Parts: sequence; structure tokens; C-alpha cells
Amino acid sequence: MVSKSTLKEAGIKAEILIEALPYIQRFNRKIIIIKYGGSAMADDALKKSVIEDVVLLKLVGFKPIICHGGGKEISRWAEKTGKKTKFIDGFRITDHETMEIAEMVLGKVNKELVSMIQSLGIKAAGISGKDGHLLKTVKKKNENVDMGFVGEVSKVDPKILFDLLEKDFLPVVCSLGMDEDFVGHNVNADEAACAIASEMKAEKLAFLSDVEGIYKDVDDPESIISELYVNEAEELIREGSIRGGMIPKTENCIRAVKNGVSRVHILDGRIPHSLLLEIFTDKGLGTAILNEKENRYYKE
Repeated sequence: MVSKSTLKEAGIKAEILIEALPYIQRFNRKIIIIKYGGSAMADDALKKSVIEDVVLLKLVGFKPIICHGGGKEISRWAEKTGKKTKFIDGFRITDHETMEIAEMVLGKVNKELVSMIQSLGIKAAGISGKDGHLLKTVKKKNENVDMGFVGEVSKVDPKILFDLLEKDFLPVVCSLGMDEDFVGHNVNADEAACAIASEMKAEKLAFLSDVEGIYKDVDDPESIISELYVNEAEELIREGSIRGGMIPKTENCIRAVKNGVSRVHILDGRIPHSLLLEIFTDKGLGTAILNEKENRYYKE
């Protein structure tokens, strides 16, 4: 005979699955871009958790695409070669040697993610923004210093991604691009993910990072905002509630929404399965920025 505790546990699991049902129905066959970065890339257990989440999204009918950088790993390998890492406004100054290191590291990370996905029974294809002219770039300008091989995305040609999705592959994209003279550039992964999501009119864009989300008061961890419209996010920037490194991240989110992405999520990748909890539950863990046509899922 089944014990009461077993039945109670089974009932809780069933409730979670039922709660997920409307989200599975709504986003079935929809494109979701996952920008993967931060500590979740450095910790093996968290890496496994993220890949399991993405594979599950694929298996329930979503069309996920992973876009990743490799900043911490690039810095680690640069130090091994005696290179000193310099950043200006959050961007890595990338000389020729650093560019070679970046390409090596990003390629290594890319294929590791592909292997993890395929070990779970899903076909994956690892590419860079150079492949198929996916990310066309221009050299990033700075008034005070030569940024080297740092690029900004000027155009996205998503044909290669649509082709891979049509063939039932899960694309894994590393943030490299190429200019009109076929010179390679290191691209900020947030910017690359936003540009791809905007061009593909993705239903969702999720940022896995080392922050819990956006706060009404950065000094109050209980003041995290579950949902806000673009105009509300812009107001938080103007009034100074969003500060420092969160400003460019939030601006990227706002840009993506204005360019056609329905919802952009900022999630703490340090929390196991934060992606599933945000997408499949009525009250997720992070912050969602949405366009004016979207309805809030819940009230603050």
C-alpha cells in the first residue's frame, strides 16, 4: 500500500507539472535564446544543471539556442601565457595574441557544451558568429584607447540558425564575429544574444548571470522586481536604482524587447535550475522585462 507521505510527494510533483502546462502550451515551437555566462559556466554542477534545463526545454517542444561567452576562462588562459587582462567600460582590450586566446577558449567551451547536450540524447551543433555570416561586426570605437579586435554587431544573418533548428539541432553559438574584410572580432556575449534574439524575433531571451535580477532598492535583497515594462525599466535607470554593470545589461534587455522579443529574463545562474523555475512557474526567480502588449503573469 502506498504511504501517505509518498502520495503527498507525488501530489506536489503533479501540481508542479500542471503549473507548467500553460507555459509549455504557449511557448511550444517558439524560439528561446539563452545567454549563458557567469559562475554557471565555471562550476561543473551548475553547468550540468543549465544543460539539463535547456535539454528539457528542447524535449517539451521549445526551440532553444544557447549563446555563450567565456570571459573568466579567457582571463585564466591569458594569465597562463603571461598576458595582463585590461578592461575599458567592461570590454576586454583584445590585441592579436588575446584574440587568438579568445578564439581557442571559446571554441573549447563551445564543444564542451555540445558534448554535454549530446550526452543527454539531443543533437547539438556548435558554431561561432563567424559561421554563415551569422554576426557581421564593426570595430568598437573608444575615444581614449584602441580596443583592438573588439567588435560590435552591425548585422545578423540568422539563416544558419533557422537551418539548424529545422534539422532539429540545438545550436550553441560562441560570441565571435567578422567584419566586411573578414577580420575576426571578439563580441560581448550579451550584445550577441540580444542581436540574435532581435533578428529572429525570439519569444524569450534569458540571461543567466551572477545577479538575481533587478531591485527597486539595490541595498534591499527583498526588493527584487518580478516583472516590469520597458518604460518602468528605463525609469529605474534614470532615477539611479539600476547602477554599474547592470545598466548595460538592462539596456541590452530593453533594446531586445523594443526590437520584437516578447520577454527578456535576467536570472541568477548560480541557482540550480533557475531557468526552468523562471519559465515554468507562476512566480519565477528573476526579473522579466516585457513589451507593452504582454500581460503580467502576476502582481507584485
